[in-house]
Amino acid sequence: MTERRMLAHRGWPFDGDRRREDHGFFGPDSPTWRVWTSPTALLGFQRSIAVEAFDPFLTASVTDTQGIYTDPMGRLDSTLTYFTIVAVGDSRAAIESSELLQKVHARATGVEPISGERYSANDPASQLWIHMTGWHSVLKCYEAYGPGPLSPADEERYWADCAIAAELQTCDPATVPTSRDGVRQYFAEQRPRLCWSENADRVARQILYPPSDTTSRRVALAARGLTPAVIATLPSWMRRLSGLDQWRVTDAAVVPATKAAMAFARPLPIRLRLADIVAPSIRAVWVNALRRRPPLREVVVTPAEARERYGNAAVRTPAQPRS
Repeated sequence: MTERRMLAHRGWPFDGDRRREDHGFFGPDSPTWRVWTSPTALLGFQRSIAVEAFDPFLTASVTDTQGIYTDPMGRLDSTLTYFTIVAVGDSRAAIESSELLQKVHARATGVEPISGERYSANDPASQLWIHMTGWHSVLKCYEAYGPGPLSPADEERYWADCAIAAELQTCDPATVPTSRDGVRQYFAEQRPRLCWSENADRVARQILYPPSDTTSRRVALAARGLTPAVIATLPSWMRRLSGLDQWRVTDAAVVPATKAAMAFARPLPIRLRLADIVAPSIRAVWVNALRRRPPLREVVVTPAEARERYGNAAVRTPAQPRS
C-alpha cells in the first residue's frame, strides 16, 4: 500500500507524496520533533491509551463506537497518526486533520453508564485528557527507554509546544499545563474522577493484549511484546487499581532490554520497519518529515496562521463543556 493510500485508508487528509507547505508548528530543530519521531513514540502511545482508559467518559465514548474492539491496533495507528501529523506534519495537514477529527467527534455523544451523565467526544475536558496523556506518555517513554531526559530548556519548549498543539483540539487554552510541575498538578487534580471499570479493562486490554482474531498475528505479538515495558512506566496506583500489574523483577528486566531494543531501532530504516509492524500509517508522516525535500516555505507558523490559510470554518463547531 502506498503512503498516500495508507493515510487515506485511515481517513486522514495527509498525502505523503505532496511537498510540505512549511515546517509545521515546531520545526525540525525542536524537541517535539525528536520525541515524536523516536521509536519510543510507539511505546508511548500504547501507554497513553492505557492511561486514557481511566477516564469513564472517554471509555464510554470508545466503547459505544466499538472501533477498538473490531480493529484495536487500527485505532492505535489512527490516533497516533493524528498526533504525529500535528507534531511533525506541515500546518496544512495538521489543520485539515484537526477539523476532520472535530467533525467526526461531533457525532460521538451518549451517556456515561457509571454516572448517568452525558458525554461528548468534543468535550474540552475529555479532549484535554487525551491530549495530555498523549504528550506526557510519549515523553515519558522517550525518557525511560530512549535518549533520556530532555535538557531543562528543551523540556520547557516541549511543554510550550504541547500547549500550542492543544489549540487544534477543543481544549480551553487556559487549562493546558505548560511545565512539568503543571503537568504533575494536572494529573493530581484528575485522579479523584478516574476509575476502573469493565469497559476500561476491555479498552486497555485490547491495546495491550490485542486478540489475534481482530489483529494480524505479527502485529498482536509485537504489541504484546511491548506491553511489559508500557506497564513498567505506569504509576503504582494505576497498576494496583486496574490489575495491569507485573512483578518488580519483570520491571527490572524489561527496562534495559527495551532500552537496547529502542537504541537498535533508532536508525531511520529500522525505525520505519518497526512502524510498519506496530503503527504503519505513521511511517508516511515520519518519512515526509525526515526524508523529503525542503518545504515550499521554510518557516514555522502558528495554528492561527495555519487556520486562516487552510481552515474550513464550516467544519469547526464549538463544544459545550461537561457540567
